[in-house]
Amino acid sequence: MRYGQQHYDFDEGVMSFFAPNQVVITEIRDDWDLEGLWLVIHPDFLQGFSLFRDIRKFGFFSYSVNEALHLSEDEEKTIGQLLSTISMESQVATDSFSQAIIIKQIELLLNYCDRFYHRQFLTRKQANSSLLSSFETLLEDYFDQNRTETEGIPSISYFAEQLNLSRNYLSDMLRSITGQSAQQHIQQRVIEKAKELLTNSELNVSEISYQLGFEYPQSFHKLFRNKTNLSPLEYRTNFGKN
Repeated sequence: MRYGQQHYDFDEGVMSFFAPNQVVITEIRDDWDLEGLWLVIHPDFLQGFSLFRDIRKFGFFSYSVNEALHLSEDEEKTIGQLLSTISMESQVATDSFSQAIIIKQIELLLNYCDRFYHRQFLTRKQANSSLLSSFETLLEDYFDQNRTETEGIPSISYFAEQLNLSRNYLSDMLRSITGQSAQQHIQQRVIEKAKELLTNSELNVSEISYQLGFEYPQSFHKLFRNKTNLSPLEYRTNFGKN
């Protein structure tokens, strides 16, 4: 199966999630014995229910193929039972309860998948630690090369693209290992660089803010105070060179 920009061999116990307008291409051969289930939901079916809004919280709908969900046998049974319930409910005579019951089952299925994804982050800790190391190297290089001055503060999308990941997966992976999202990691590095410049350079606060990629000094001031409980000038006074 081609999902996004990569191919994936769906063998046993694998799930993937597609959002509207994503492209999926499957190669079918006569000598293949394929088995699996698709749950296809028209967005309008969720209109008027909280899931129509809440479904956006499930980040795996933006995952690329190498971030598919690998299920254990027990997990696969749980998902299979839920899909069976949804299938049976969709085939009975429609009444005023049918839509609500099906949507509740879909929501339960998605919550289970969310739990299984978090388990996957833990069981793949070694591989994710390697990604963390690569992310930190990219982050350090970006600031060491002073790219903020010409290109601005790096975005999550920049690092996700460099690591061939989606934004959501990168943040989820970092949070599972370090307790911080990708955005928090970037902001932390900005603050570390700001402290370095405040204590070891003669640049004024506005010049430092521009060098760090801020369009407005007020934005730098706000972030710095939020992270340190001090203004940049207060920090320089307390910790700068005498």
